[in-house]
Amino acid sequence: VQLQASGGGLVQAGGSLRLSCAASGRISRINAMGWYRQAPGKQRELVAAITSGGNTNYAGSVKGRFTISRDNAKNTVYLQMNSLKPEDTAVYYCNADVATFLTLSHNYWGQGTLVTVSS
Repeated sequence: VQLQASGGGLVQAGGSLRLSCAASGRISRINAMGWYRQAPGKQRELVAAITSGGNTNYAGSVKGRFTISRDNAKNTVYLQMNSLKPEDTAVYYCNADVATFLTLSHNYWGQGTLVTVSS
């Protein structure tokens, strides 16, 4: 199983970006999917998560500005980020709990995509 993240970049404060993360492989089921971020010198933190049924959870710092969604047919999770702030600058990682036709659920990480918000 591989998770391929894309959509990061440089944006001015107040701007928007949309991250995507597609899972590939011999996937039978994807349970929870989520986005984490890690800023320089800080620990990795949960940004948002979504269950297979569509229930969502957000970090308090992004609630009301970020929206997580998923397309189960495409095995893809999205993160729409609006009203971006300089403190949102970080490497963003996607994460998914995936079962394959040969294995039970395992947790996988994408490669990370850099989001830089300038003031």
